[in-house]
Amino acid sequence: MKTTILIHCPDQSGIISYVTGFIHKKGGNIIYIDQHVDKEAGVFFMRLESDFENNIPVVKNLKQQFEEELAIPYQMEWSLHLGSTKPRMALFVSKYNHCIYDLLSRFHSGELAVEIPFILSNHADLEYIATQFDIPFHHVPNSKQNKLNAESRQIALLEEYKIDFIVLARYMQIITPKIIELFPNKIINIHHSFLPAFAGAKPYHAAFQRGVKIIGATSHYVTEELDAGPIIEQDVTRVTHAHSIKDFITKGRDLEKIVLSRAVKLHIDRKTMVYNNKTVIFS
Repeated sequence: MKTTILIHCPDQSGIISYVTGFIHKKGGNIIYIDQHVDKEAGVFFMRLESDFENNIPVVKNLKQQFEEELAIPYQMEWSLHLGSTKPRMALFVSKYNHCIYDLLSRFHSGELAVEIPFILSNHADLEYIATQFDIPFHHVPNSKQNKLNAESRQIALLEEYKIDFIVLARYMQIITPKIIELFPNKIINIHHSFLPAFAGAKPYHAAFQRGVKIIGATSHYVTEELDAGPIIEQDVTRVTHAHSIKDFITKGRDLEKIVLSRAVKLHIDRKTMVYNNKTVIFS
């Protein structure tokens, strides 16, 4: 059975040796290891994959033994994930369909190793997409007048379906602090990279008027500070005076779906670690 361990802790000598020695002692074969040291903060980060074949009894006790033998003595923040367990991803969407189509196509082709128990939207416009992919669709209107009711319904669905993380596939509503607290560093958003220079409803129009030479997209974890969470993935493409506003929007949407899918895959593959509102992204 494949396991993935993510660790961050105060940097100190011998951590790699202690962790790899522990895995070896428990009968595991290390198949991947990567590490990073933030010298300014004095923090050590590591991602380790190991294979215990089909030794289920060892794996069942692994978490408690690791906690007692390594995590507590070395002040580790850590998590262990079994390769056989697919995370459960909820998709939130509004009216734009480019990101959700891309994610569902990748899911359908087997590129994203997740389960998608439901799609939620504050509009009914994209229910047909959920029907195409045979995924339950929940229409939860969200306005100033019913925001608390919407939040309660969202939380109930997330708990009922035992959701592990949420992807905002162009969901044009602010996620409430209560939901963010329930899913810390487990809500992934996508937006254009014009912020804060070109905020508002028509950023591509504003960028076109300014004559920008590059446009981009950013995917990040959601925090209470709007669009200021830890960045997972970004990309850019060049534009020129010869491109129209329509070209800007088309290129921007292409970037959005590509960058979001990369971020989602990094999260699914347990290759992201958050520390001090930044991410360490393992290869």
